[in-house]
Amino acid sequence: MVTEPQAALAIRLLALDVDGVLSDGRVTYASDGSELKSFNIKDGLGIKLLQRCGIRVAIITGRRSDMVARRATELGIADLYEGREDKLSALQELGEHLGLTLSECAYMGDDLPDLGAICAAGIGMTVSDAVPEVRAAADWCSRAPGGAGAVREAAEWLLQARGQWDDLLTEFR
Repeated sequence: MVTEPQAALAIRLLALDVDGVLSDGRVTYASDGSELKSFNIKDGLGIKLLQRCGIRVAIITGRRSDMVARRATELGIADLYEGREDKLSALQELGEHLGLTLSECAYMGDDLPDLGAICAAGIGMTVSDAVPEVRAAADWCSRAPGGAGAVREAAEWLLQARGQWDDLLTEFR
């Protein structure tokens, strides 16, 4: 696990999986066939704080969902890669598109399709309820499970490690 803050200084992008990271991983279908998904408001603020401090946030997800596109728009996330089971190739494409090396990217996922991206990223991040193989490979793991503030924890850790957290706090006082 990462304990040295120096790695966070290089990060310019945090890419996030959705199911199991931004949400709790459950998919609920209503009787009319529509899909329901819940997102944590604290995670949303964490994303906004990262953006305010110059860290771009992207979403890479294996599924396609109108709710994810809506949430990305609400949060000002322009880089939305949907229907991408190969998370590593999506992260590589995203990095190339933005002119970033993988060492400048952090990736947060929870399951086996995320493993390659977690291993290749400058900082591989995961949630407390990730599968054991992902937890073992990650550099950093949240205390919270996916969908319950884990992304907020990751944002706070990155901003604290970069020395930006205290300045942000003063904006809210």
